[in-house]
Amino acid sequence: MKKKRSSTFYLLMVPVLLWLILLIVIPHLDMFFRSFRFENDNGLMVFSLNNYLSFFEDQIYWLTFVQTALYSIGVTFLAFVVTFPVAFFLTKVVAKKYSSFMVLLLLIPIWIGELVTIYGWMILLSDNGVINNFLMQIGLIDSPIVMLYTNFSMTIGLLYMSMLFMIIPMMSALESLDDSLIEAASDLGATKWTIFRQIIIPYTTPGIASGGIIVFMLVIGDYVAPNILGGKSSLWFTEQIYNKFLATFNWNEGAAFGFLLLMLSSAIIWLALRLTGQKLERVGS
Repeated sequence: MKKKRSSTFYLLMVPVLLWLILLIVIPHLDMFFRSFRFENDNGLMVFSLNNYLSFFEDQIYWLTFVQTALYSIGVTFLAFVVTFPVAFFLTKVVAKKYSSFMVLLLLIPIWIGELVTIYGWMILLSDNGVINNFLMQIGLIDSPIVMLYTNFSMTIGLLYMSMLFMIIPMMSALESLDDSLIEAASDLGATKWTIFRQIIIPYTTPGIASGGIIVFMLVIGDYVAPNILGGKSSLWFTEQIYNKFLATFNWNEGAAFGFLLLMLSSAIIWLALRLTGQKLERVGS
């Protein structure tokens, strides 16, 4: 029986291994070796660090790199601030039969798709959009506020598309939190802030870290929202990578830029885990 379970386990692992090897490992290895290929003055392809050095030689590249990292961190933090009260309300306040329906409503943006959702935000935020028309009709403003094609609209789009991936891990962590711990602390005279800071947050930190990693990786690698909702000043590093691959057809330099983005995101996640005292194994579980 034990041997049969073992063979079944390996059989089920075959599709997973094929998916990892064919769609992740091999393409990344190809991009890694391609990032070191450089065409010299004689037209010969040689292995060199020139593709990486070009990133540091042009100011627009590393400024976009830094801006992308800072905005991604900011959107991740905003996602936590916005969704934590919602996650707590759905798990600890509202009845179970109602919370399931409310969670279903949260899934609607995923059903619609990112592109359609982004165009919906364009209708809301444009000069003749719903928000500006409403504010002018009630007399709060005399002329439309410029909201579209700005860093603000880009941030709103990224935040809206990533909130669900923050709230689900936090809800999972909060559901396992025993309510008696909160009740006992309240009976002993602890304030709401003390309960939140010393019981709720430490207990849900793995869920927060898990959601933060997912949101950060989605935001820093997004292309649609920054490209459509962002303005000329809303530079995003994925746009630079896109231009290298499909605008200038410089695949080697594009591969180098892609690996720089991968190293940046991995370094930020590692630093965040170290600062919060979390281990990747615990966060993943």
